[in-house]
Amino acid sequence: MGEGLLRLTAAAALFALIVLCVAWELWLAPLRPGGSLMALKALPLAFPVAGVLSGKRYTFQWSSMLILAYFAEGATRAWSDTGISQKMAFLEVILSLVYFAAAVSYARGTKASRHP
Repeated sequence: MGEGLLRLTAAAALFALIVLCVAWELWLAPLRPGGSLMALKALPLAFPVAGVLSGKRYTFQWSSMLILAYFAEGATRAWSDTGISQKMAFLEVILSLVYFAAAVSYARGTKASRHP
């Protein structure tokens, strides 16, 4: 997979995860009726957006560690929740894994191309 495609995949997964987190906690299956402050869990995902869009290798490196928290939350809630919340949790797991794979591959690929 080329660097451009990896960057695009990572950006798409990141944006989808931000939308999922906000929609999940405000409208789709909030912990409390009417939404909850759990929607703020999407806020840390906004920090790497600029670096991912500009292709900064360091951003891909550190954000690949950040995304593991979302994988852990998704796996936990997929196991414990039911109904639509469980489906959202599975989607969170998938998106976090897609982002992680793309980010790590991009970071490796850019390192290899800079150091022949």
